[in-house]
Amino acid sequence: MIIMMLGAQGTGKGTVAGMLSQELGIPQVSTGDIFRKNIAEQTELGIEANKYMSKGELVPDEITVPMLEDRLNCEDAQKGAILDGFPRTTVQAEKLDEMLEKMGKKVDLVVNLITPKDEIIDRMLTRRVCTNQDCKTTYNTKLHPSKVPGICDKCGAPLKQREDDSDPEAIRKRLEIYEEKTSPLVEYYKAKGILQTEEVSLRVNRMGPDVAKDLSEKLKK
Repeated sequence: MIIMMLGAQGTGKGTVAGMLSQELGIPQVSTGDIFRKNIAEQTELGIEANKYMSKGELVPDEITVPMLEDRLNCEDAQKGAILDGFPRTTVQAEKLDEMLEKMGKKVDLVVNLITPKDEIIDRMLTRRVCTNQDCKTTYNTKLHPSKVPGICDKCGAPLKQREDDSDPEAIRKRLEIYEEKTSPLVEYYKAKGILQTEEVSLRVNRMGPDVAKDLSEKLKK
Protein backbone atom coordinates (compact mmCIF):
# COMPACT_ATOMS: atom_id res chain seq x y z
CA MET A 1 0.00 0.00 0.00
CA ILE A 2 1.32 3.41 -0.99
CA ILE A 3 0.03 6.26 1.19
CA MET A 4 0.86 9.87 0.42
CA MET A 5 0.83 12.74 2.90
CA LEU A 6 -0.27 16.24 1.92
CA GLY A 7 -0.39 19.21 4.24
CA ALA A 8 1.36 22.47 4.99
CA GLN A 9 4.11 22.67 7.59
CA GLY A 10 2.63 22.64 11.06
CA THR A 11 -0.37 20.45 10.23
CA GLY A 12 1.14 17.39 11.89
CA LYS A 13 2.18 15.44 8.80
CA GLY A 14 5.26 14.03 10.50
CA THR A 15 3.28 12.90 13.54
CA VAL A 16 0.59 11.18 11.48
CA ALA A 17 3.07 9.60 9.04
CA GLY A 18 5.28 8.35 11.88
CA MET A 19 2.38 6.75 13.74
CA LEU A 20 0.97 5.17 10.57
CA SER A 21 4.42 3.80 9.76
CA GLN A 22 4.65 2.17 13.17
CA GLU A 23 1.10 0.81 13.14
CA LEU A 24 1.13 -0.50 9.55
CA GLY A 25 4.75 -1.71 9.50
CA ILE A 26 5.73 0.25 6.39
CA PRO A 27 8.46 2.91 6.16
CA GLN A 28 7.96 6.67 6.11
CA VAL A 29 9.77 7.82 2.98
CA SER A 30 10.85 11.45 2.96
CA THR A 31 12.56 12.93 -0.10
CA GLY A 32 14.68 15.07 2.24
CA ASP A 33 16.00 11.94 3.97
CA ILE A 34 16.63 10.27 0.60
CA PHE A 35 18.66 13.27 -0.58
CA ARG A 36 20.73 13.36 2.61
CA LYS A 37 21.42 9.60 2.50
CA ASN A 38 22.50 9.64 -1.15
CA ILE A 39 24.69 12.69 -0.59
CA ALA A 40 26.30 11.13 2.50
CA GLU A 41 26.97 7.89 0.61
CA GLN A 42 28.25 9.81 -2.42
CA THR A 43 26.04 7.89 -4.85
CA GLU A 44 25.95 9.08 -8.45
CA LEU A 45 22.48 10.56 -7.95
CA GLY A 46 23.53 12.04 -4.60
CA ILE A 47 26.46 13.85 -6.17
CA GLU A 48 24.16 15.29 -8.85
CA ALA A 49 21.52 16.30 -6.28
CA ASN A 50 24.11 18.06 -4.14
CA LYS A 51 25.10 20.29 -7.07
CA TYR A 52 21.62 21.82 -6.90
CA MET A 53 21.06 21.69 -3.13
CA SER A 54 24.37 23.39 -2.38
CA LYS A 55 23.15 26.36 -4.43
CA GLY A 56 19.74 26.39 -2.74
CA GLU A 57 18.09 25.20 -5.95
CA LEU A 58 15.36 22.56 -6.33
CA VAL A 59 16.59 19.12 -7.36
CA PRO A 60 15.20 18.26 -10.84
CA ASP A 61 12.62 15.48 -11.15
CA GLU A 62 15.06 13.55 -13.36
CA ILE A 63 17.17 13.02 -10.23
CA THR A 64 14.46 12.90 -7.56
CA VAL A 65 12.25 10.25 -9.22
CA PRO A 66 15.03 7.65 -9.73
CA MET A 67 16.14 8.19 -6.10
CA LEU A 68 12.58 7.59 -4.93
CA GLU A 69 12.30 4.50 -7.13
CA ASP A 70 15.49 3.08 -5.62
CA ARG A 71 14.12 3.68 -2.12
CA LEU A 72 10.79 2.01 -2.89
CA ASN A 73 12.65 -1.02 -4.24
CA CYS A 74 14.32 -1.55 -0.85
CA GLU A 75 13.26 -4.64 1.07
CA ASP A 76 11.52 -2.75 3.88
CA ALA A 77 9.22 -1.00 1.36
CA GLN A 78 7.97 -4.09 -0.45
CA LYS A 79 4.66 -4.03 1.45
CA GLY A 80 4.26 -0.30 0.91
CA ALA A 81 5.42 3.11 2.08
CA ILE A 82 4.22 6.47 3.31
CA LEU A 83 5.42 9.24 1.00
CA ASP A 84 6.18 12.62 2.55
CA GLY A 85 7.50 15.54 0.49
CA PHE A 86 6.83 14.24 -3.00
CA PRO A 87 5.02 14.98 -5.25
CA ARG A 88 4.56 18.75 -4.87
CA THR A 89 3.07 19.47 -8.32
CA THR A 90 0.71 17.69 -10.72
CA VAL A 91 3.62 17.16 -13.12
CA GLN A 92 5.48 15.31 -10.37
CA ALA A 93 2.29 13.39 -9.50
CA GLU A 94 2.05 12.17 -13.09
CA LYS A 95 5.71 11.10 -13.05
CA LEU A 96 5.12 9.30 -9.76
CA ASP A 97 2.14 7.45 -11.28
CA GLU A 98 4.27 6.37 -14.25
CA MET A 99 7.08 5.20 -12.00
CA LEU A 100 4.75 3.24 -9.69
CA GLU A 101 2.94 1.66 -12.63
CA LYS A 102 6.25 0.22 -13.86
CA MET A 103 6.68 -1.28 -10.38
CA GLY A 104 3.17 -2.73 -10.40
CA LYS A 105 2.07 -0.31 -7.69
CA LYS A 106 -0.09 2.80 -7.33
CA VAL A 107 -0.95 5.50 -4.82
CA ASP A 108 -3.76 3.95 -2.77
CA LEU A 109 -4.57 6.80 -0.39
CA VAL A 110 -3.73 10.49 -0.14
CA VAL A 111 -4.14 11.99 3.33
CA ASN A 112 -4.59 15.76 3.12
CA LEU A 113 -4.18 17.48 6.50
CA ILE A 114 -5.62 20.97 6.97
CA THR A 115 -5.30 23.34 9.95
CA PRO A 116 -6.42 26.98 10.40
CA LYS A 117 -3.59 29.39 9.55
CA ASP A 118 -3.54 31.03 12.97
CA GLU A 119 -3.03 27.64 14.63
CA ILE A 120 -0.27 26.69 12.19
CA ILE A 121 1.59 29.94 12.83
CA ASP A 122 1.35 29.46 16.60
CA ARG A 123 2.51 25.85 16.32
CA MET A 124 5.51 26.75 14.22
CA LEU A 125 6.52 29.61 16.51
CA THR A 126 6.49 27.16 19.42
CA ARG A 127 8.02 24.21 17.53
CA ARG A 128 11.39 22.86 18.68
CA VAL A 129 13.47 20.23 16.88
CA CYS A 130 16.14 17.86 18.19
CA THR A 131 19.60 18.88 16.93
CA ASN A 132 20.71 15.24 16.68
CA GLN A 133 20.39 14.46 12.94
CA ASP A 134 19.84 10.77 13.68
CA CYS A 135 16.87 11.65 15.91
CA LYS A 136 15.24 14.91 14.71
CA THR A 137 12.28 14.44 17.07
CA THR A 138 9.90 17.40 16.99
CA TYR A 139 8.35 18.99 20.08
CA ASN A 140 6.03 21.89 20.78
CA THR A 141 6.48 24.02 23.88
CA LYS A 142 2.68 24.28 24.27
CA LEU A 143 1.15 21.11 22.84
CA HIS A 144 3.94 18.55 23.25
CA PRO A 145 6.82 19.87 25.37
CA SER A 146 9.89 17.83 26.23
CA LYS A 147 10.09 16.59 29.82
CA VAL A 148 13.17 18.72 30.44
CA PRO A 149 12.90 22.13 28.72
CA GLY A 150 15.30 22.39 25.78
CA ILE A 151 16.38 18.73 25.93
CA CYS A 152 15.18 15.85 23.73
CA ASP A 153 13.39 13.08 25.64
CA LYS A 154 14.70 10.38 23.30
CA CYS A 155 18.41 11.11 22.94
CA GLY A 156 19.24 13.95 25.35
CA ALA A 157 20.46 16.32 22.63
CA PRO A 158 19.60 20.05 22.77
CA LEU A 159 16.45 21.29 21.04
CA LYS A 160 16.42 24.31 18.77
CA GLN A 161 13.99 26.55 16.94
CA ARG A 162 14.50 26.58 13.19
CA GLU A 163 15.35 29.99 11.80
CA ASP A 164 12.40 29.91 9.40
CA ASP A 165 10.03 29.20 12.32
CA SER A 166 10.72 32.47 14.14
CA ASP A 167 9.03 35.03 11.85
CA PRO A 168 5.19 35.01 11.69
CA GLU A 169 5.10 36.92 8.40
CA ALA A 170 7.60 34.57 6.77
CA ILE A 171 5.51 31.62 7.93
CA ARG A 172 2.34 33.21 6.52
CA LYS A 173 4.09 33.73 3.18
CA ARG A 174 5.22 30.09 3.08
CA LEU A 175 1.65 28.96 3.72
CA GLU A 176 0.36 31.10 0.86
CA ILE A 177 2.96 29.63 -1.50
CA TYR A 178 2.10 26.12 -0.34
CA GLU A 179 -1.61 26.64 -0.99
CA GLU A 180 -0.94 28.11 -4.42
CA LYS A 181 1.31 25.25 -5.49
CA THR A 182 -0.58 22.39 -3.84
CA SER A 183 -4.24 23.18 -4.58
CA PRO A 184 -3.98 21.67 -8.10
CA LEU A 185 -2.46 18.54 -6.53
CA VAL A 186 -5.41 18.25 -4.15
CA GLU A 187 -7.78 18.43 -7.12
CA TYR A 188 -5.68 15.86 -9.01
CA TYR A 189 -6.09 13.24 -6.31
CA LYS A 190 -9.67 14.21 -5.54
CA ALA A 191 -10.51 13.43 -9.18
CA LYS A 192 -8.94 9.99 -8.72
CA GLY A 193 -11.17 9.36 -5.71
CA ILE A 194 -8.30 8.60 -3.33
CA LEU A 195 -8.10 11.89 -1.40
CA GLN A 196 -9.08 11.94 2.28
CA THR A 197 -9.02 15.39 3.91
CA GLU A 198 -8.69 15.57 7.69
CA GLU A 199 -8.79 18.71 9.83
CA VAL A 200 -6.16 18.69 12.54
CA SER A 201 -7.15 21.46 14.91
CA LEU A 202 -7.88 22.40 18.49
CA ARG A 203 -11.05 23.93 17.05
CA VAL A 204 -12.50 20.47 16.38
CA ASN A 205 -10.57 18.77 19.22
CA ARG A 206 -8.84 16.48 16.74
CA MET A 207 -5.06 16.29 16.59
CA GLY A 208 -2.51 14.25 14.65
CA PRO A 209 -2.56 11.16 16.91
CA ASP A 210 -6.38 11.02 16.63
CA VAL A 211 -6.19 11.08 12.82
CA ALA A 212 -3.42 8.45 12.76
CA LYS A 213 -5.34 6.15 15.12
CA ASP A 214 -8.54 6.31 13.05
CA LEU A 215 -6.70 5.82 9.76
CA SER A 216 -4.62 2.85 10.96
CA GLU A 217 -7.71 1.13 12.36
CA LYS A 218 -9.55 1.67 9.05
CA LEU A 219 -6.61 0.46 6.92
CA LYS A 220 -6.06 -2.67 9.01
CA LYS A 221 -9.60 -3.89 8.37
